[in-house]
Amino acid sequence: MNIKITGSGSYVPEIRVKNTDFGNHVFLNDDGTPFGYSNEVVISKFKSITGIEERRYAEPHLTSSDMAFFAAQKAIANANIDPETIDYIIFAHNFGDVKPNAIQSDTVPSLASRVKFKLRIQNPKCVAYDVLFGCPGWIEGMLQANAFIKSGMAKRCLVIGAETLSRVVDAHDRDSMIYSDGAGATIVEGCADDEGLLSHESATFAYEESNYLFFGNSFNKDLNPDVRYIKMHGRKIYEFALSQVPLAMKSCLDKSGVAIDDIKKILIHQANEKMDEAIVNRFYKLYNRNMPDRIMPMSITLLGNSSVATIPTLFDLLVNDKIEGQQIQKGDVVIFASVGAGMNVNAFVYKY
Repeated sequence: MNIKITGSGSYVPEIRVKNTDFGNHVFLNDDGTPFGYSNEVVISKFKSITGIEERRYAEPHLTSSDMAFFAAQKAIANANIDPETIDYIIFAHNFGDVKPNAIQSDTVPSLASRVKFKLRIQNPKCVAYDVLFGCPGWIEGMLQANAFIKSGMAKRCLVIGAETLSRVVDAHDRDSMIYSDGAGATIVEGCADDEGLLSHESATFAYEESNYLFFGNSFNKDLNPDVRYIKMHGRKIYEFALSQVPLAMKSCLDKSGVAIDDIKKILIHQANEKMDEAIVNRFYKLYNRNMPDRIMPMSITLLGNSSVATIPTLFDLLVNDKIEGQQIQKGDVVIFASVGAGMNVNAFVYKY
């Protein structure tokens, strides 16, 4: 038995934030000193590297669990199931529910329990829990659902990825322009052996790499030092991703028995367009192939990096023909892959 996605849904927030909206921000170096060039230069360089033109922020009255609930409702409707038949709700996030201008995250009760409550599921045997695994959290949730279903512990799971990164960024750090908010969800069930999830790979590199993404002080030294924000060592992450993600993808594909030329799409976590292109190029070079055209659907240009929400949202947009020039057909083989805080890397090969 394998598992397959029988329903998907996503929530893309209404608030659009364009690169030009950062024109008046006071960006600083990590030592608190000002840049020696204008914000126009900062924004231009940012666009050329990341490919991001705008991103979405959650409406002030919404939290991660609210957006997750909206995405879950859509996935349940798309799968045409009774929510009372869900055995597990697996909710991947990193920062809990963070309200605007708050200095604390809220994770009690778990966000998965909050979604279960909002869905009005009465069945106590529907187990709800959270996963903290960095940006690869939704994929890791899928791998856990796979284990539950294959072991006979579950027949149906709801896997969610949602985040409000806009509420944990340092406005004085230019990296803040990368981050966005959103939610994606999938219903997962058992299926025949020749379809669905064919193979998977997952790893944590923490010996030297654990702090490549971390919580740190604002670059503005006048702000409260007890308030922390998401920070990253961008160059180290870039080099790590290029060395480890292609290898994880290759290991995963080799275990699946699928030939490299039979891959139709690669859905990769999107934080940096140039990095993603470099990862996929290097993956194909491992097979002495060139990266095919249109192999990698992109959402980052208009949606930014919504962490765990990125890939399930990308999948939902793709299967609903909402990404221009990109389609997926029954029987297509797709690779899902991600990298993020931990540092964690994972992937799975999936026959649609």
